[in-house]
Amino acid sequence: MLKKLDSYHSCSVTHFNIYISPKNHKSFLPGSILVVTSLKIGIKSENHHVSKPALIIPSLFVSIALVLAAYIVASEVRKIKEADQVIKVVGSAKQELISDFGILQATLSGSGQSTSTALQSLKNQKEPLLEFLSQKGFPESKVSFEPPFENHLFEYDQNGRYTGEVIRYSYSQRFTVESTKVSTIQELSLELIGLVEQGVSVKVQPPQYFYQDLAEVKIAVQSLAAADAKARAVKIAKATDTKLGPIRGARMGVLQITPKNSNTVSDYGINDTTSIEKEITAVVSAEFQVR
Repeated sequence: MLKKLDSYHSCSVTHFNIYISPKNHKSFLPGSILVVTSLKIGIKSENHHVSKPALIIPSLFVSIALVLAAYIVASEVRKIKEADQVIKVVGSAKQELISDFGILQATLSGSGQSTSTALQSLKNQKEPLLEFLSQKGFPESKVSFEPPFENHLFEYDQNGRYTGEVIRYSYSQRFTVESTKVSTIQELSLELIGLVEQGVSVKVQPPQYFYQDLAEVKIAVQSLAAADAKARAVKIAKATDTKLGPIRGARMGVLQITPKNSNTVSDYGINDTTSIEKEITAVVSAEFQVR
């Protein structure tokens, strides 16, 4: 007779794995979370009887794994939601400028019945012009003349067709004066036309005024605009019982250099050269995270 064998049982956990995938998982979109739990429990028993203690350890691991996975998932979801909470603000700053450099350009003209007489007329008009400029603090060495150019008057017939005949010969010559005394440039632009009474044919263009250290002012005013943007974000966060986090992004707008007290704005920016007193305005758009 065969001897009755003692009952035998065994329990083994053959595979147990928990995998949490961060945002850079290849098969998932950014910001997604992959939680994979795989558990294989192999139970070997000849008499199909497993004692309770043998199941406690696997069950305990499963419970811990599920709790841990749920905690990690909740934490990641919370971080994603917090990352999406932002405050968008626009800051601005304005600074006054007083031009410290001026340029005045004008054109002198002479005419005659021939090229030689026209050129001589132009030369004769230079003398009273240079004398006037010298009295205003601009000696001949400070006056820049361009080469003369033709500006002849041609004939057209009764039907408006060009005949090619010269009615009167004329030559013109541009000249420029510059000074850091912008008030002198302004006065000169108003008084130069008075030479017409002395027989001088001169045409004056509007003066131009500049600020020489504009590059440094641009940086300073943009910094002030960024500080204004942050101050606005702080006030909004305080009013909504949230805390202001790090900056997420910023964009500098185009600079507007306009005459003082002007409300003119352009999408491409403005660089006014017609006024002595100016204003430079900077705008900064910023985005801050809140938590």
